[in-house]
Amino acid sequence: MEWFISTCVIAITAFTATNIDNFLVLTAYFAQSNANFRPRHIFVGQYIGFTGLILASLPGYFIGGLIIDREWIGLLGFLPLAIGIKRLWENWQNLDEGVLIQTSTVYTKEKTPLLSRQVSQVAIVTFANGGDNIALYIPLFASSKAAALTVTLTTFMALVAVWCYIAYLFSRNPIIDKFIARYSQSIIPFILIGLGIYIFCESATYRLIPFFH
Repeated sequence: MEWFISTCVIAITAFTATNIDNFLVLTAYFAQSNANFRPRHIFVGQYIGFTGLILASLPGYFIGGLIIDREWIGLLGFLPLAIGIKRLWENWQNLDEGVLIQTSTVYTKEKTPLLSRQVSQVAIVTFANGGDNIALYIPLFASSKAAALTVTLTTFMALVAVWCYIAYLFSRNPIIDKFIARYSQSIIPFILIGLGIYIFCESATYRLIPFFH
């Protein structure tokens, strides 16, 4: 039972860390919903786009998890670790958090008008904005056993619905939305670094270092 709870916690942490940017995009979508662009379009599009990210990440399990020694797979933890350090560096260079928020908003507005169907708009933006998702999910899946992977994927899919519902609620409260946009960029790097360290430890990668033999 302990492994189940631990897997759920890691899945929730990984999902949250890699979908904060997408949460802001979803909130903006719900805030702009109208007769032609309904919440159901956003919900379905989010599921399609996120499923694409999962499919793009699964080779990490089928190739790495079944063929390569788990100790070596843990080296993939450098991916989220590097992303976290990179974001820390970017935050340090760009202390004006308003610029970060503006960049995310402009990105969304540039992408969505290029597509004619509402569901496709959300799905394409979700997938295109998922580079960090894939970079983290590949090593996470590769370091997971079959049961843990099943729990992780089930948790992810349930969280997509939760994410959409919370974003819908936040779209009705501009004060909360502004707070999330302001401080999320400062927290996410530390979560990514922590997940990278978790992958190292979970895969026992430290055993590759002679000192731990």
